[in-house]
Amino acid sequence: MGLRLVTWNVNSLRLRIDLVGRIVAEMAPDILCLQEIKVDDPLFPLDACRDLGFEHVAFHGMKSYNGVAVLSRRPIRSVRTPSWCGKDDRRHLIAELDDGLQVHSLYVPAGGDIPDPDINPKFAHKLDFLRQVTEWMQAEIRPEDKVILAGDFNVAPLVNDVWSHKQLLSVVSHTPIEVEALTALQNSVPFVDAVRHFVPESEKLFTWWSYRSPDWTRNDRGRRLDHIWVTPALKDSLRATLVAREARAWPQPSDHVPVMVDFDL
Repeated sequence: MGLRLVTWNVNSLRLRIDLVGRIVAEMAPDILCLQEIKVDDPLFPLDACRDLGFEHVAFHGMKSYNGVAVLSRRPIRSVRTPSWCGKDDRRHLIAELDDGLQVHSLYVPAGGDIPDPDINPKFAHKLDFLRQVTEWMQAEIRPEDKVILAGDFNVAPLVNDVWSHKQLLSVVSHTPIEVEALTALQNSVPFVDAVRHFVPESEKLFTWWSYRSPDWTRNDRGRRLDHIWVTPALKDSLRATLVAREARAWPQPSDHVPVMVDFDL
């Protein structure tokens, strides 16, 4: 049986619920992982999500900031919402489906503008977050478990995950210390990068373009911040991937675009 999973940093779910509908119409996901939903749980647009065909919805949100969700056509039998670094900032949701497949929607802190943990608490928090999640993954997940880890990781780890490796080495999201921390997380199980499984590392690939860019299509100064990883148990089930670059040009877009992976599950 096929399964299509899409992850998207929606950058305000209620503001972009119509774009969620467009994603559903054009990409037909069975599971949709969302990050930065920016809505407190009592105001979550549950009916609208169900109207899009997702009978099973799990969410963990907060007003104005952060928040994650998993929308599924398949039954969800349990939900967990871990907190990291002593903060209840709604960045991680784990939905276990009725067949035992575990789906994580993860939103890693952005880290601010200064890549120095000694003078930038936001950057220190980002590194601590990644370390704690890594330790948890090492303790809780085995290679034979069926786990999908999807979301906005706020790190572009590879040379061709950014428009200029040389110019972005000192820019938050591509600094060596962040890449090292994300690589440690990937190696914790180890996880397979499901998108790069299909797209060679030699090829430029982006999922985010800054709102600050006057013409993102012309200068194409993007970064690949959004990822879908799987445990080795799911590697042979991978069938296809797509980065929906065109979504960056939709009306009132998020600065991130949806990322899709197809499975034979």
